[in-house]
Amino acid sequence: MKVASEQRSATLLALAAIVLWGTLAPLGVSLQHVPPFLLTGLGLLVGSVIGLPLSGWNLARWKVPPTTLGLGVYGLFGFHFLLFIALRHAPPVQANLVNYLWPLGIVLMAPLFLPGLKLRALHVAAALIGFTGAALAIVGGRELQTGFAWGYIPALCSAFVWASYSLLCRRVPAFPSAAIGLFGLVSGLLSLLCHVLLEPAVTLSATDGMLLLAMGLGPLGAAFYLWDAALKRGDPRQIGVLSFLTPLLSTLALLGLRSEVPSPSLMAAAVMIVGAAVMGSRVTS
Repeated sequence: MKVASEQRSATLLALAAIVLWGTLAPLGVSLQHVPPFLLTGLGLLVGSVIGLPLSGWNLARWKVPPTTLGLGVYGLFGFHFLLFIALRHAPPVQANLVNYLWPLGIVLMAPLFLPGLKLRALHVAAALIGFTGAALAIVGGRELQTGFAWGYIPALCSAFVWASYSLLCRRVPAFPSAAIGLFGLVSGLLSLLCHVLLEPAVTLSATDGMLLLAMGLGPLGAAFYLWDAALKRGDPRQIGVLSFLTPLLSTLALLGLRSEVPSPSLMAAAVMIVGAAVMGSRVTS
């Protein structure tokens, strides 16, 4: 009973993180004039503040071994850095599609990173169906550009980074989720350094500030704490399949922002992803 309760708790925490990540696209559209490293840097710095009340305002709970801090920066900064490089050097739709291999990576790599977990045929089938649904949600019937772009390589690397970070957090010495605040703080400062070195300076408005605050408190803040708590409690194979909901929710949020009606392909994607999530949840060992 305790295991089932923990898994239900993990599912709810993961769903909360996924819903918050689903708001990233519409917020990003509203802030598309803000350079991406500046956007991420400020968002992560805002998000790091959430770790203060979670730690009981005791910064000693942020103290982690250097290897754990390195893993956190690898995940939060490395993922975004590689994704931004990919989006600059590959067609955005395809780069985003390659990047969304990370849920599939979590499912397939779980037995490699976490001894004791086995990969069942149902897990693989659910993950492949989920990825197909995610691809439908991302592409949405649009014609893809042909040919190879070297930006696909960092897109694939960013997917590997997030999948491996998510799994490796269970291999390092246990740390409180509040310590994600330290990961966000260091990653945010590194992102701002990239902004200074690689991007033009911009002036932000009061509206930009409010949207950045929402982004930092939501998809670039609370989502990371929820994700960490979910993975510490639940089965990463099931959570990985569930994660294919992210591009679906993101696309639905964009349609809502534009007052557009979901297409038949998006509805098919929804059926596939939800079906895959239900399928993946049926395997418990």
